[in-house]
Amino acid sequence: MPPGGHGLVGREWAPYNDQAKFAGPPHGSGPAPQGNTVIDISVDELIALDQAHLIHPLHNPVGHAQAGPVILVSGQGAIVRDAHGREYIDGLSQLWNVNVGHGRRELAEAAAQQMSQLAFASNYTGQANIPAIRLAEKLVQISYPNLQAVFFTSGGAESNESAFKLARSYWRLRGHPNKVKIISRRWAYHGVTLGAMSATGMSAYWPQFEPRVPGFIQVAPPYCYRCELGRTPGNCPIDTAEDLEQTILREGPETVAAFIAEPVMGAGGVIPPPPEYFPRVREVCNRYQVLLIADEVITGFGRTGRMFALHHWNVQPDIVSFAKGVTSAYIQLGGIIISRELAEALRSLPPDQPWMHAYTYSGHATACAVGLKNIEIIEREGLVERAAEMGARLLAGLRTLESLPAVGEVRGLGLMCGVELVRDRATREAYPTASQIGARVIAAARQRGVLFRNRGDVIMMAPPLVITAEQIDRMVNVLGEAIREVTTT
Repeated sequence: MPPGGHGLVGREWAPYNDQAKFAGPPHGSGPAPQGNTVIDISVDELIALDQAHLIHPLHNPVGHAQAGPVILVSGQGAIVRDAHGREYIDGLSQLWNVNVGHGRRELAEAAAQQMSQLAFASNYTGQANIPAIRLAEKLVQISYPNLQAVFFTSGGAESNESAFKLARSYWRLRGHPNKVKIISRRWAYHGVTLGAMSATGMSAYWPQFEPRVPGFIQVAPPYCYRCELGRTPGNCPIDTAEDLEQTILREGPETVAAFIAEPVMGAGGVIPPPPEYFPRVREVCNRYQVLLIADEVITGFGRTGRMFALHHWNVQPDIVSFAKGVTSAYIQLGGIIISRELAEALRSLPPDQPWMHAYTYSGHATACAVGLKNIEIIEREGLVERAAEMGARLLAGLRTLESLPAVGEVRGLGLMCGVELVRDRATREAYPTASQIGARVIAAARQRGVLFRNRGDVIMMAPPLVITAEQIDRMVNVLGEAIREVTTT
């Protein structure tokens, strides 16, 4: 059993194997299992109810139906099982977030214990609860030396919205009310609430909801494989940092509040930066008094082989936004961790001018109790170090696929990797959009029992930190088979 594989109640979990992959009743027949019980409804009936009543994130009813939705009912470690009894390696930790793996009894028990004692208490000024206090203390201890205080949210987009508002209010408190602009990067993903969507640098998220919020500007990312500035890989990191500097100068430093960046760009295609990039970015932000916001919603809590990813380059941000791995997705929680200077500015507010930013579930007692237990598991089981070890194995395995003509680049950091597929490796020519190569590779891998995600023709993966070496190797083999099937037919 993989590390942390605490069994589901009343059931023996069968590890992944080829024979078990399609175990269970045939499509559309028999009742659907739910946990360790059986509910009196067929899979086809569930799918019909889903299509009738459920609006999905990134809703696409035609694509949803064509794909034949996978209805997941249980999971253990890095394995999930659907309503037909088929098992899959969870190659993306669902949405980059089930860091300690599925089926963790300890996290369920932490939630149940807190719920039975005090499930929720308002965390508005004048009231507090013990789990929120203790988790804030723990987050300060494990993040960056310059950080001091925490504001809690329910998820990543709320965290980034909070960071933007704090940046603006900080500069207003410091006598610079015109420092309001937020700079982000093309191919960045920061969420899809209106402000976060305006910072997100992936244009597909904009058209149905425009106009975007004024004051959000994008600069070039260090996407060296496809450097939009036309630089060589050696010059790309410095030149893209200089693009940030030139943008600040063009906009006017007196108008720019903050620069937000994912340490490793996630949904944009798993794009790790060259080592020179973030130290240079920190210098630029310091020079022009621009706050550096590290969006560690994906990279936090061990994903890259460090508890927080900017430690790879010895850079300290002014604000960290977090979510996802803080509870390994067992319950919704997010927030921002802020520097001493920003915390002191908030504490300097006069009584008649409070920081008028709030969420009902900020500092939710049950969510914070789960967060504390989740971090305890990460530390106790050495999952940060395990992410570095298994990530190196995954990256090395994926590089064996570079012999395939369609594999343009393999990249990653820790248990966060991407494989970019191209029509012509020599010229880096992309496949035509209509060919849907990436989506077809994802579908072929799913048929073989592995769940990945794609951004166009980039195949992205970020499995639970408890994944085994055998499961890593299976992921690589399946991806290779899927690429061969799709690109040679």
